[in-house]
Amino acid sequence: MIKIGKYEIHRIEEVVLREQTALFADWTESAVDPIRDWFVGDYYSPESDSFTTSIHSWLIRGPDLTILIDTAGGDDKPRPASPRFDQAKTPFLANLAAAGVQPDDVDYVLLTHLHVDHVGWNTKLVDGEWRPTFNNAVYVMSETELEWRDPEKGAKGKSADASLPFVDSVRPILDQAQVRIVKGDEKQFLPDIDFVPIPGHAPGMMAVRLQDQGDEALFIADVMHQPIQVYNPEWSSRYCEDKTLATKTRASILAYAAKTGCLLLPAHFGGSHCGYIDHDGQGYSYRPSKVAP
Repeated sequence: MIKIGKYEIHRIEEVVLREQTALFADWTESAVDPIRDWFVGDYYSPESDSFTTSIHSWLIRGPDLTILIDTAGGDDKPRPASPRFDQAKTPFLANLAAAGVQPDDVDYVLLTHLHVDHVGWNTKLVDGEWRPTFNNAVYVMSETELEWRDPEKGAKGKSADASLPFVDSVRPILDQAQVRIVKGDEKQFLPDIDFVPIPGHAPGMMAVRLQDQGDEALFIADVMHQPIQVYNPEWSSRYCEDKTLATKTRASILAYAAKTGCLLLPAHFGGSHCGYIDHDGQGYSYRPSKVAP
């Protein structure tokens, strides 16, 4: 558990996967050499040529506020376009309960973007229908993402398989739950909570900034998939929809984190799952948090 002012942060794990180095088109083994002492093992395996990839949500608990940031891949979802999430059975809700939270306790679900591994637990299968998992929560998503993913709008022409995350995990929320559509740049959306635009990986992706009592945490979703991108910020993952813009956003986030000393909480890092950015010559270095949330 990590403390930011009066808030507690917990990582709610769904599953840990292996991602091959083909994740990065520019991958080179020599890039590991400067960080091999801490990167190999918790983050990267040379033997399998793969990274540790955590699929998780971030939970923020305040005295009178419970927030879930993203909802992982979900259970029972047909995912022919993303086989590793197809018909999954995971301990996600049990892990949430282990952190002291039941679905009905969640006040807000903040969706950084609407990719398959960030929206799945928006809904669960009840009597053959997709129902909101977090019945008392306000689900928050960006207008740009909503327009871009809707198969009747920006995603028109996308295959039916690729549209399934919207169909079973977003549309039922729009129809059955409390929803707030935002621009993704709102200041003080909630006390101590701002949104920061971080487009590139996804057109309307937004970061969540938590500030209290002089401490700051920045939840950056998929700005970076692995810490090696701190040292190679020009590397975008194969999942980034606009790689040029993703690179620009990454540079901006790294500069901000190094300047402010804020804690960065990405969506998929292994190891301690979060950390800090330091200036290092003309570039940056990554300092894993000593506390695993």
